[in-house]
Amino acid sequence: MRSCWQQSMKFISVKRMLMRENKGKKRLLIMDAAIMLVLLLLDQFTKYLALTRLKGNPAIVLIDGILELQYVENTGMAFSLFQDRKVFILIMGFLVMAVILFFLFRIPEGKRFRIVHVLLAALIAGALGNIIDRIRFDFVVDFISFVLIHYPVFNVADCYIVVSAILLFILFMFVYREEELEFLSFRKKRAAE
Repeated sequence: MRSCWQQSMKFISVKRMLMRENKGKKRLLIMDAAIMLVLLLLDQFTKYLALTRLKGNPAIVLIDGILELQYVENTGMAFSLFQDRKVFILIMGFLVMAVILFFLFRIPEGKRFRIVHVLLAALIAGALGNIIDRIRFDFVVDFISFVLIHYPVFNVADCYIVVSAILLFILFMFVYREEELEFLSFRKKRAAE
C-alpha cells in the first residue's frame, strides 16, 4: 500500500515537472514568434518605403562614396544567384525555414540558449520577409548599397540572415561545448554505459 502511494506521488511530481518545462518552452516559443513578427514588420515597412520613395528615383546618398539607398528588384537569391528561378527559390526558402523551425523547437531551455532562440527567430524573419516579397512581386526589394566596396544591394531581411548566421557560427564554434549542441544532432542519444 505504501509503495503504491509513493509511486503515485512520484508520478504526480514528474507530471508537475513536465508541465513546468512545457510552460517554459511555450514562453520561449511565444517570445520567438514576437521577435519574428516585429522584425518581419520592420523589414516589410522598410521595403514599403523603398517602393514608394526610391523606385524610379536616383539613389539617396547617406554617406558620400560609402552608403546609398538605391532601389533594386532582385529576382535571384543572395548575390543575385539563380536569377528568374522563382519556384526553385521559394522551395529552397521554405525548406530552410522548416529546418530552422525544427531546430528552434529542439533548443534546450535556459538562459544560456536564449540568444540562439533570438538568432534563429531573426533568421526566420529574414527568410520570410524575402519569401513574402517573392510571392507578392516576383522579386525581392533591395535598397541598401555599400558603394565603397561595390557590395551587392541588399535589404533589412538580408541583414537579419547574414548577422544571425555569423553570430550562430561564432557561438557554435567558440562558445558552446560539443555536448551542449546535441540538440542539433539527428542521432538518438545512447544509453549511459
